[in-house]
Amino acid sequence: MNPVWIIDDDRSIRWVLEKALGRENIPARCFGSADEALAAFDSGQKPQVLVSDIRMPGSSGLDLLRHAKEHYPDLPVIIMTAYSDLDSAVAAFQGGAFEYLPKPFDVDQAVDLVRRALTQASHQNGAPEETSAVPEILGQGVALQEVFRAIGRLSQSHATVLINGESGTGKELVARALHRHSPRKDAPFIAINTAAIPRDLLESELFGHEKGAFTGASALRRGRFEQADNGTLFLDEIGDMPAELQTRLLRVLSEGNFYRVGGQQPVKANVRVIAATHQDLEGRVKQGLFREDLFHRLNVIRLRLPPLRERRDDIPLLARHFLQKSAQELGGEPKRLTDAALKYLQTLDFPGNVRQLENLCHWLSVMAPGQSVDIADLPGELRDGSDAAARRDMPANWSASLASETDRLLSAAPGEVFNQLTRQFEATLIRRALNATGGRRIDAAQLLGIGRNTITRKIQELGLDDIKGDSKAT
Repeated sequence: MNPVWIIDDDRSIRWVLEKALGRENIPARCFGSADEALAAFDSGQKPQVLVSDIRMPGSSGLDLLRHAKEHYPDLPVIIMTAYSDLDSAVAAFQGGAFEYLPKPFDVDQAVDLVRRALTQASHQNGAPEETSAVPEILGQGVALQEVFRAIGRLSQSHATVLINGESGTGKELVARALHRHSPRKDAPFIAINTAAIPRDLLESELFGHEKGAFTGASALRRGRFEQADNGTLFLDEIGDMPAELQTRLLRVLSEGNFYRVGGQQPVKANVRVIAATHQDLEGRVKQGLFREDLFHRLNVIRLRLPPLRERRDDIPLLARHFLQKSAQELGGEPKRLTDAALKYLQTLDFPGNVRQLENLCHWLSVMAPGQSVDIADLPGELRDGSDAAARRDMPANWSASLASETDRLLSAAPGEVFNQLTRQFEATLIRRALNATGGRRIDAAQLLGIGRNTITRKIQELGLDDIKGDSKAT
């Protein structure tokens, strides 16, 4: 049988894999560069399985993958890399890779992968996509690898996807990545938060309305389904969708068409739906709060986003990125976290997840006295390790606090009790934010991590217009 080719500029990687395969009686041949392997291809040689690093001097592993798939479409190619980012994973899978193996890897896992590749020739069609300087999803730890793999495998699919994850984990980022790396990437991506739109307006937002359908409907309006034609519609917080609209959404997913409000003619919906929620939809189905048939329609492919506490190794990478981003926004040099500060941050749970870390980095960019940020420069609530105090007092954590407390209330206080508790909690946070900013709504919105239109609407709904200050600064 032809040998397995191992291509890596790291001699130790080549040696370890060759010895491990040898113990399994799998012949292997090693190359120090993709150019050497390409020369072997040109001389008429062919491996049984190809295992290649991505980044090497000269031609890259993706160049080698492309060449292999052009001449030997059924050849299994395993791509390995120490740079475990989304673009690499997507490029590998779109290029037809059998599997994507991030370094450092378990040797037994790598051998098992080679063994499976020897018995199963599978590939995906498509060309590698150019990598960007900053990937849309940052993370190199093990916890995100399954997400990257899933996005890669779905890169030629139109399947409905359900994304589960705590608030602040980046569900919309993943939805946008799924769209960007899909056959629909040149069509619109439309996002709507079903929990943020009043029940009476949500139907029109989703499906549009005909002229004269109701008082104030002075012209025909295209809803989000029509706006996303041939593209992707992202339905965030799907668990909060009212029951009557769940029925309409189910009909769209099953029949492929819908009616505008007040309309008589069906409108075709060529839309890929990606839904997201922080809630336990199975639990809501059992409670009678979510349709079981709709759940199964949405739950074709499910992705779980890990909370930040499960990807602590990514905290330094994310912190540097957010500090750089804040510096660009503020027009200054980025702050630098000391090794001690980074290690300390990795011990925190961050209940608000990535969003909370981003808020903290923005706070440090504004408030830290020097360019080098040590543990002593962190907010006192974090240094004290008091999560309760941090949730109560730290402006940079307020949006995360709202998300975390709302998650708790969702499981603990159903129905009207939940609605009342949520209103009280929102009112408390918004009131403190307005007091802290002297009533300046736009500043309060920034502290809370919400839009200025949202805070204006919430102030009116919650009856907080009595707070003094520059309330016109919206």
